[in-house]
Amino acid sequence: MSRSERSPLLLAGLLAGAGIAHFAAPRTFDAIVPRALPGSARTWTYASGVAELALAAGVALPRTRKAAALATAAFFVGVFPANVKMAVDWRHRPTPLKAAAIGRLPLQVPLVLWARSVAEHAGNAEGRS
Repeated sequence: MSRSERSPLLLAGLLAGAGIAHFAAPRTFDAIVPRALPGSARTWTYASGVAELALAAGVALPRTRKAAALATAAFFVGVFPANVKMAVDWRHRPTPLKAAAIGRLPLQVPLVLWARSVAEHAGNAEGRS
């Protein structure tokens, strides 16, 4: 399996793992839901977990890969405010935790670019079929 064939499956695995984590340890995610959002934090935690699982399935399947990868890029942009909230909330925590929260912020850029790359390669693969 080539690198370009593995990349979508790795992205799908990352999304699936994150989606499962939203159900396995929801309190962690509840804490970073921006307070400005309506409803309960737990509802948003579960909704984002479901979204990640759906995106994972879509990225894993060649037929839906391009659309799902583009939606994944948008999702990564959409959850950025939660990462900002976490960095702000954790600014007084011990240095390793503070560093992890701050480190998540620039990590969104390569995640968005990765999802876009998967979409682009899926589009190229469709054209060759």
